[in-house]
Amino acid sequence: MPTSGFVAIGAGIAMLTGFGAGIGLGIASGKASEGVARNPEASGKIMSTGLIFATLSEVTAIFGFVIAIMLIGKL
Repeated sequence: MPTSGFVAIGAGIAMLTGFGAGIGLGIASGKASEGVARNPEASGKIMSTGLIFATLSEVTAIFGFVIAIMLIGKL
């Protein structure tokens, strides 16, 4: 039974992590800018925390991309 179709579908599903990362990054940056607008004195702490969470969001997208590349390599 040829499994190349299933591998391609799996790689496509793995790339769906990019949507979640984009949504998470948008929410995190929106809330960070809202927090800075409300409390400008805490902008350094808010922006550093927002940067950490944005990095974590991007790591999930990169992880999904790596999984997709690994699956395509099996074709």
